[in-house]
Amino acid sequence: MSENAPERKLLGEDPQLTAAQVAELAGLPLEKARRLWRTLGFPEQGDERAYTHADVTALGLMAELLGEGVIDFDAALNVARGVGLTMARLADWEVGELVSHVNDAFVEQTAGKGGDATPWLIERFGPQFENFLIYAWRRHLSAAVARMQAVRAIDSDPHTTDLCVGFADIVGFTALSNEVTRERIGELVDIFEARCGDVITREQGRLIKSMGDAVLFVNDDPMAAFATAEGIINVIGRDPRMPDVRVGLATGSVVLRLGDVFGPPVNLAARLTQVARRNRIIVDHATADLLPADEIEARPLPPRPVRGFGVVEPVAVRRA
Repeated sequence: MSENAPERKLLGEDPQLTAAQVAELAGLPLEKARRLWRTLGFPEQGDERAYTHADVTALGLMAELLGEGVIDFDAALNVARGVGLTMARLADWEVGELVSHVNDAFVEQTAGKGGDATPWLIERFGPQFENFLIYAWRRHLSAAVARMQAVRAIDSDPHTTDLCVGFADIVGFTALSNEVTRERIGELVDIFEARCGDVITREQGRLIKSMGDAVLFVNDDPMAAFATAEGIINVIGRDPRMPDVRVGLATGSVVLRLGDVFGPPVNLAARLTQVARRNRIIVDHATADLLPADEIEARPLPPRPVRGFGVVEPVAVRRA
């Protein structure tokens, strides 16, 4: 089997078109086609025949949306950027997770006849992976539409809403990463992200992003956000095999963009973890005021300077 077989299997055909040909067939100016291609996260290939008819179809969809006036070019770039970043990370994640397991299965199922496991994996399971991806995308799209409709019902600006933002990070991660093996630190990060994700989903929240030693999440309900923070401490900080964690919560108006959230509550939640004790939850006054006093004990801490916010009076919270 040729060295290009996996690429051909994934792309559906051997690359045979130049960038200029793709742009012409898609109905886009060459510079706009190149810009979309770069924004998707792919390097340009000059005048090489490095493209397929699938590239024409993809850019043709953008050309159609632009031509109908559904979106402008800036919006098209934003969509391309979001898709590119998400798919790049997903692809790296899947390949990295599977590579350590594929060879053993390949040897076992081919009776040790030799060969390359990659084409075998693509041939055997490629369509199933694609179907699983589409299924998950449709489910998440449905949830995103429901969230957008809920926001529009109470606010004229669907990109801005009030949320409780949570930030949880591993205590002393840098020092820890210098003390343990790469395999161990990778295992810790995987467990941290998986357990945090489970707790966030269980409490009806949304994991915005994970950054190795930290996770950012949001929830419509501050009490559910508190339960999320409490759950993260229980499954990470209370586990003697795992490092300690700190969690900060802040509530207020945030901007939703490209699957991410921006605004003062996001920054404040992250800053609050820097003043939190190990395995404790620190919140701002806006969040503390929204938590039920009969269930949650709130204790104001001494005012202290917080970068970007001046002097802030954090609040330590726990179950009453």
